[in-house]
Amino acid sequence: MAKRFNSKFTHLSPVWYDLKSQGTGLILEGRHNADMGWISELRMAGDAWVLPRVVLEAFPAELLTTKKRRSKAITLLVSECKEMGYDGVVLESWSRWAAYRILHDPSMRNLALQFIKELGDALHAVSLERNDKQRLQLVYVIGPPHSEKLQEHDFGPKDLRNLGDAVDGFSLMMYDFSGPQNPGPNAPLKWIHSTLQLLLGTDKNSALAHKIFLGINFYGNDFALSGGPGGGAVTGRDYLSLLEKHRPALRWEKKSAEHLFFYSDDEYNNHAVFYPSLMSISMRLEEAHKWGCGISIWEIGQGLDYFFDLL
Repeated sequence: MAKRFNSKFTHLSPVWYDLKSQGTGLILEGRHNADMGWISELRMAGDAWVLPRVVLEAFPAELLTTKKRRSKAITLLVSECKEMGYDGVVLESWSRWAAYRILHDPSMRNLALQFIKELGDALHAVSLERNDKQRLQLVYVIGPPHSEKLQEHDFGPKDLRNLGDAVDGFSLMMYDFSGPQNPGPNAPLKWIHSTLQLLLGTDKNSALAHKIFLGINFYGNDFALSGGPGGGAVTGRDYLSLLEKHRPALRWEKKSAEHLFFYSDDEYNNHAVFYPSLMSISMRLEEAHKWGCGISIWEIGQGLDYFFDLL
């Protein structure tokens, strides 16, 4: 999909790396995943930049509190970009820091933001191998607030403004609104709108809005409504086989702006399946367009081919 639809993307982010604590040091794992043949084919197919995703698994108390550790982590990431010819990195760390419960401590939160800024500055100091007028980029992954009122660990408008100059784009993960305990839509449109409003205020088409990649899911969910837990994430292939097997009627849920269908499995348990459709995707693209945002997709291999016609 990345090769076939390369011209529709500005950035492609393979899920390859983890930065971990190892004893008293740090290690960047994942180079064995790197597919250099695929990258060179991508570059022959179009101009999309390749920024592998790096998940920051290192213990935050150790990583953030010493300048030496922060510098080591940054050196590892910048060196990997140089050695492998990447165009930058997509960094995921906020959700990990929230899990370690460090973001409610003002001094630790400041160190966390400082680390992202230092990484952005270090990447921006390096010009691309392929084009010395362009610099390495940093895209930062952020999640939506979990309630209407911002919690201490949420990434909020203040954090967005704080990092605005150091980060080239924010990948906003607007999916997984529902789960097995509360079956329902993947990403209600009102939720998307209220999150963007919370982060950007009423300032549509601001400089910061242009840096947000609004997350759109190309996967869906199959929820068991009776008979205990069942189902799970649904990719395009799963979705087509469920349609073929059960021939269900698709329903449009106006409130969330998503399509769904119901079916009974071989044990007569009832299921609800929410999966993206051309209509649901186009409404989300329209929302992004209204704000002046870009989009990010999780993930392009899980959709149906004709989804790409909308991009």
